[in-house]
Amino acid sequence: MQADPAGLLRIAWGSQPRSLAATQALFEQLLRQLQTTRWSRVLVNQVQMPPFSPAEQQWVATNWLPRAVAEGGYRHGAVLVSPTVLVRLATAYITTYVQGLPLVYRSFDSEADAVRWLLRQPATAA
Repeated sequence: MQADPAGLLRIAWGSQPRSLAATQALFEQLLRQLQTTRWSRVLVNQVQMPPFSPAEQQWVATNWLPRAVAEGGYRHGAVLVSPTVLVRLATAYITTYVQGLPLVYRSFDSEADAVRWLLRQPATAA
């Protein structure tokens, strides 16, 4: 994870397998960064990422996302999408849970387009 001086956080998932505990640790670190910086924008690079497991999907969607919005001010997520269909489907499961939350996700094939969109969004939660 990286704090971009432009006022957004960046996550780049690698291609290595991961455990639920490792995923939870990364997302908890992201929540702490959102709270510390008071930023509301995150760029998520999933290009090389293996799909989320069902347990990861469930935890992120029902536990982490609501807390990230309520406690961290998370409002805008730009996702650099994987070419792998299973990764896209696993991510789509999670992003359907944003309905009813003040959070907007957009998917991109280009990092430049994703950053451009994020920078047009408010840097902090209103």
